[in-house]
Amino acid sequence: MKMSVVKEALNAEVLCGADKLDEEVLSACGSDLMSDVLAFVKDQSVLLTGLVNPQTIRTAEMMDMKCVVFVRGKTPDSVVTDLAEERGIVIMTTVCRMYEACGRLYAAGLNT
Repeated sequence: MKMSVVKEALNAEVLCGADKLDEEVLSACGSDLMSDVLAFVKDQSVLLTGLVNPQTIRTAEMMDMKCVVFVRGKTPDSVVTDLAEERGIVIMTTVCRMYEACGRLYAAGLNT
């Protein structure tokens, strides 16, 4: 699935990395605990989280994630978006809650 479809499915706003929306993502995960992401997540392309801090971007980078979607209408500050831009990670925000966002992506065809 292209990241542009992720954006549409979540009615999300792209905060950085809009030039990468044609890239493919194969899976997603949702967590507010970065320790769980590090321990249990493998081969994930999209991270959905409500944790809005630089550690989220560092975790996404370590796990080779292409996109972070902040749920519940959370908006990161410029420190987070600047770090994501430096690392080539797309940042989006959506008003959807985590459960709804994961469900929408699953229904759109993004598994696991």
